[in-house]
Amino acid sequence: MWTEKAAEQGTPKTVTNETAFLVDFLPVERRSLTRSGFRLDHVQYYCNALKPLITRRELLGKFVLRRDPRDISRIWALHPDTGEYLEVPYRTWSRPAISVWEQAAAVARLREQGRTEVDEDALFAMVEQMRHITDTATAASRKAHRDGQRRRDNTPPRRGAYPVVPPPDDSVAGPVASFEVIEQW
Repeated sequence: MWTEKAAEQGTPKTVTNETAFLVDFLPVERRSLTRSGFRLDHVQYYCNALKPLITRRELLGKFVLRRDPRDISRIWALHPDTGEYLEVPYRTWSRPAISVWEQAAAVARLREQGRTEVDEDALFAMVEQMRHITDTATAASRKAHRDGQRRRDNTPPRRGAYPVVPPPDDSVAGPVASFEVIEQW
């Protein structure tokens, strides 16, 4: 069947732009372009390729944005004229790559603290704080596990744990030779 269909259709179509192919499977958000780029879930995205689009942003409407939920350090914006994806990173490059789940947990934690407005600085500070807590808890639990294992390995045996063996009979082993010749180092 494969041979017949391949003969009918000729050469099979291949993916020409791998990045665009992969990006097409990512979740979609629609946002308008502002003077400072795109804002998506309290995070600002910008690149120089957006400058020509920013000048005529009122005419363009909402853009199709795609992002990988595992790493929101960049988004892909569908260019309205060319139909190609523009890779748009964080506006502040020094920010760490985070996932959507980390971002949502940080926003929830900030809301629990009574913050009604969430800004990007507070968001990333909370992510760093949460990562620090996780790292110290992981290290502490590893240390606790190691310490417990050391205690179990190094505790002296209880009385009666080893069988008491009577001393050997001297008549069987024979006399013990004295240390007359001792090598000096």
